[in-house]
Amino acid sequence: MNLVVVSNRVARGKPNEPMTGGLAAALLPVVEKSGAIWVGSSGRVRDGSQKEPFAEVEALGAGALAMLDLPAAHYGGYYEGFANSALWPALHSRSDLIRASEADYASYREVNSFMAKALLRFEKPDTAFWIQDYHFLTLGADLRQLGVTRPIGFFLHTPWPARAVIAGVPHHRELIEAMLAYDLIGFQTQDDCDNFLDYLALDLGLEIENGGVALSNYGRAHLKVFPIGIDPQKFAEHSAKAVSHPDVSRLRRSLNGEKLAIGVDRLDYSKGLVNRIKAFDRMWTMQPSLARTVSLLQIATPSRGGIEAYGSLQSELAKLVSEVNGHHGEVDWTPIRYLNKGYSQTVLAGLYRTAQVGVVTPLHDGMNLVAKEYVAAQNPSDPGVLVLSKFAGAANELDAALLVNPHDIDGMARTIATAVSMPLIERRIRWEAMMAKLRAGTIQQWFADFVDALEEIQTDRDPLEPVLVEPNVHPLRSATPGARYH
Repeated sequence: MNLVVVSNRVARGKPNEPMTGGLAAALLPVVEKSGAIWVGSSGRVRDGSQKEPFAEVEALGAGALAMLDLPAAHYGGYYEGFANSALWPALHSRSDLIRASEADYASYREVNSFMAKALLRFEKPDTAFWIQDYHFLTLGADLRQLGVTRPIGFFLHTPWPARAVIAGVPHHRELIEAMLAYDLIGFQTQDDCDNFLDYLALDLGLEIENGGVALSNYGRAHLKVFPIGIDPQKFAEHSAKAVSHPDVSRLRRSLNGEKLAIGVDRLDYSKGLVNRIKAFDRMWTMQPSLARTVSLLQIATPSRGGIEAYGSLQSELAKLVSEVNGHHGEVDWTPIRYLNKGYSQTVLAGLYRTAQVGVVTPLHDGMNLVAKEYVAAQNPSDPGVLVLSKFAGAANELDAALLVNPHDIDGMARTIATAVSMPLIERRIRWEAMMAKLRAGTIQQWFADFVDALEEIQTDRDPLEPVLVEPNVHPLRSATPGARYH
């Protein structure tokens, strides 16, 4: 199988560049080894005069990296508009933050269509396409419209919300019907998959076979769960080597024997950062003896600054950190070290290993690979403790972590204090249980499982009836509700 992987953002594999987790960082090592072609945005835009959509094509391990300039007229509406002001908040169950215009939606569809046309360059008789994440919900339908009959898979890295929440997204029905053009749709957790199936059965009235095969005009769409992992061995090696890195060495020296908790996140409202800071404030208030005993290093990499909700969060968080430090700090002790910049994976591994507590408390997250990276980076003889939100996908696997409700400030404060004082033998038992899960569900296994499943079902796309599409009309846009389903 000649595999083409598509995502909005790509990683170029430069080890010293900042890369705070995320989809691109996760995909890089397995795409390099698989021989796949990885297609994504160059980060630049085009004015429409260029004939060649691909700005750069370069070797990537055994495969290639192909980056294209997306159309300038539609990029803002596609990315900051519909993808991240409508879909992202909905997918993270923040209906109150959904913002979308008809122009944004039109731009989202245009960029998906543009990407589909560009991908035809890589289509061969043995090609399969694997589309990543919410930026390209309709890309499969656009490829089908262009005549592509080869297998097309899709994996959602975020959660999928309840029916009532996704219904708050303009054109939600159209989007979800278009997703059924994919042969295989992968989710992080069974809850996500079940939410999607509920929508198909109850809102679209579709027939569902065998608990996870939806029948539509496109044929059969298989829905399965593929929890994404990391390379725990590689991350452990990074963390051991990073002990001598200058950033890590300086951090160790500055601690003066006190314990350290660490949080590493994009600056995003889904990550629960405000509640996390409030929990540390509450902990030092409830247990004054922990002042000067444990501090927090919070790395919060700025993200999507052009969106109002993100700018407001950045201001709120900076103000809150200042207030907490002003209240609890001393002339020679800063309770919260707050940094708005990213670090390379190697340096992050060393920072994780330095911290006795990893704090991963999103309000909602598809998986959260920081939780897995923190565990993998620990010193086996003296491991730290993971405090993990039960609303992160990772909690399904890392149930030996200290699980918390990120909305319960007092509960989080007590749990963090428990983590700080946990005896060595309990820390080892919990760490070993989590490492066993990480070794059983690596990023390599995730990649192989999805590709194997896509290969197995490629002969199963037997359309129930042909999809006839008029020029410049999306295949599901003008359909009579429920008319095409068996």
